[in-house]
Amino acid sequence: MDVSNFCTEASDVLGFIGWILTFFKIAIPIVIIAYGMLDLGKAVVASKDDEIKKQTKQLLMRAIAGIFIFFIPSLVLWLFGAIAGYNEATDRANFEICQRCVLRPWECR
Repeated sequence: MDVSNFCTEASDVLGFIGWILTFFKIAIPIVIIAYGMLDLGKAVVASKDDEIKKQTKQLLMRAIAGIFIFFIPSLVLWLFGAIAGYNEATDRANFEICQRCVLRPWECR
């Protein structure tokens, strides 16, 4: 099976995926901050200690989820790098093009 041109031929699709990931990397932290401010603001205005603790915990869980989503592409690439024999496949498929299109879609072409 010849995979030598896979990344070059799939660069448009990989670039589109890269733009989607970039959008989520920007949008998710903004949404987390907005919801956190809204929820904590409501709890503080209500002056209920239990509600403040609940909203603080929820904000922390949202932040952890946002951090995890932010680092998914890097984590996947690290896992692929840890697989034995991966370097040979990387050289044959021009994986640098795939990596660049997914992680930095503005440099894809």
